[in-house]
Amino acid sequence: MIRLATAADLPAVAAIYDAILDRETERGVSYTNWKKGSYPTMDTARQVLEAGTLYVGVGEDGTVWGSMNLNGCQLPEYDVIPWSIPAAKEQVAVIHTLTIHPRWAGRGLASQMVRFAEDTARRQGKTALRLDTWVGNLPANHLYPSLGYRLAGSAEFLFMGYTRSMLNCYEKAL
Repeated sequence: MIRLATAADLPAVAAIYDAILDRETERGVSYTNWKKGSYPTMDTARQVLEAGTLYVGVGEDGTVWGSMNLNGCQLPEYDVIPWSIPAAKEQVAVIHTLTIHPRWAGRGLASQMVRFAEDTARRQGKTALRLDTWVGNLPANHLYPSLGYRLAGSAEFLFMGYTRSMLNCYEKAL
């Protein structure tokens, strides 16, 4: 089940962020351009919760296995991307910080989260879904095209105010 998060979910969401970053450290391979203690953090999750746009994936046993921020906020760098799906800003939904706990990876849950985001955005009257991911995030850069997303372009982003990174931007008509 995927649902809007509650305050009680915040520790589990922050634990997912940490588990992902710890796994990257253990393996010596980073698929995110995230930095432990900077982004994402408990404060990140709290801000998104307060905005009303934090969603969590929850197993039958109540375990939170994933999260995402689904809103309409397009970063300034989106303005340089040659989007092919015409949409006014208010017609665009954006997925940010989609996470799956490493223990739950490889079960199709990220695809489930993306489909949920698409359905939610359609119900909100959106006509396009956009997102960005670091060029080095091989799993994400494989996932999104497999779900029908088109690579619209790449740009250098000032990621969360602490690092410049090249991000791939994807889009899909809803």
